[in-house]
Amino acid sequence: MDHSVVEMLSVVVLVGSGLVAGVLFAVAISVMPALIAMTPERYVDTHKLLGRRYDRIMPFIVTGSVVIDTVFAARYSGMPRVGFAAAAVCMAGVAVVSQTRNVPINRRVKRTRPEELGPGWHDPRHQWRDWHLVRTCCAVAGCALNAVAVVAS
Repeated sequence: MDHSVVEMLSVVVLVGSGLVAGVLFAVAISVMPALIAMTPERYVDTHKLLGRRYDRIMPFIVTGSVVIDTVFAARYSGMPRVGFAAAAVCMAGVAVVSQTRNVPINRRVKRTRPEELGPGWHDPRHQWRDWHLVRTCCAVAGCALNAVAVVAS
């Protein structure tokens, strides 16, 4: 692989994993506490508005990071290989948690009509937050591992 391509992909994987970590971190420390503080009706309406853009772009950024990390893990040896492989696992963890835990909750909330909420409504906010924190930790670790691996390569 040409050196300039490797450098460009190094920047792409750092930006990609950094974007994922940053977005998930911001949601964890600011957006989620605000959503939890809302009335259920307001939460449902707001949740529907917030997810429109994330749902379309984040999977591509996460998957792109996993692919580049995997290519780099195969290309390098020693510390860079370990760092890129571990980063790939972390970013894959973001994808798995997102698709198997957070996305199904998102779909359920999007089908909810605020005027139909009643005393039997199962509020998903705390469960969503807990899984979100798992994927946020994976993303931050993946970003840090990418930084170390890029510097070591």
